[in-house]
Amino acid sequence: QVQFVESGGGLVQPGGSLRLSCVVSRGDYLFFGMAWYRQAPGKRRELIASYTKGEGTRYKESVRGRFTISSDNAKNTVYLQMNNLKVEDSAVYYCNVPSGNVDSILVWGQGTQVTVSS
Repeated sequence: QVQFVESGGGLVQPGGSLRLSCVVSRGDYLFFGMAWYRQAPGKRRELIASYTKGEGTRYKESVRGRFTISSDNAKNTVYLQMNNLKVEDSAVYYCNVPSGNVDSILVWGQGTQVTVSS
């Protein structure tokens, strides 16, 4: 069973930056595509950034231009560089395969908490 281990979250002031990392136990997942999701308190988990072999990178409108998804296949690691963070970016962030139906994904990592606050 594939495993995802997210890290890099923390407390940051508005306008600050963080880089999240996700180590994937199966390297072939990175070849086909990966994604970052987030879930804020009381809200549904949402897809915010992804890349796939056929469609390239995609971003949710609210993070486009501020967040960048990338990968290092040699390290089985996916990254999310987050710049110009806003209070509304506060959430638990998860990596996983890209999917238009979040509820169909059964295996999740523990996530990493990002809190943006002054």
